[in-house]
Amino acid sequence: MPAYHSSMEAPLSVGNMALMPLKTQFRGPAPKTTENDIIDDAIQFFKANVFFKNYEVKSTTDRTLIYITLYISECLKKLQRCQSKNDGEKEMYTLAIRNWNIPGEPGFPLNAVYTKPNGRGEEDQMRNYLQQIRQETGLRMCDRVFDKTTNRPSKWWMCFAKRKFMDKSLSAMGQ
Repeated sequence: MPAYHSSMEAPLSVGNMALMPLKTQFRGPAPKTTENDIIDDAIQFFKANVFFKNYEVKSTTDRTLIYITLYISECLKKLQRCQSKNDGEKEMYTLAIRNWNIPGEPGFPLNAVYTKPNGRGEEDQMRNYLQQIRQETGLRMCDRVFDKTTNRPSKWWMCFAKRKFMDKSLSAMGQ
């Protein structure tokens, strides 16, 4: 069975990663949309894609999908320690604004798949775009993971906290 890929078209790119429109409340370089976006696709496909050790990159959109899938794994690691949605939202905000490596930097786990941004301007744009993605993804994960009636994390999401997509992690060991 093949992995799931996004069917969305990339209007813009930064490096060799798609700069996809987002329905978000956070500031950043992503164009705004009101329709389903790449984050919705990543969350929808996460439970199926996380089992894959290999993922064939077919487009720049897939690189964005890979990044979001890896970030969802990081979110689940943090959310498993949270007792309520409010705690989860605080944890997700802290996680999103943390200084993360971007493609081309030595600590980025998939430098073979991504290209380094061309120049300082593109590097800043990528850094801001990835932060915008992390902020919105964390917020949406809290909405999905925490039960609205009990305010507790769902075991159907938490069972994926130890899984690694493509045997990779965005964070360094011990973080």
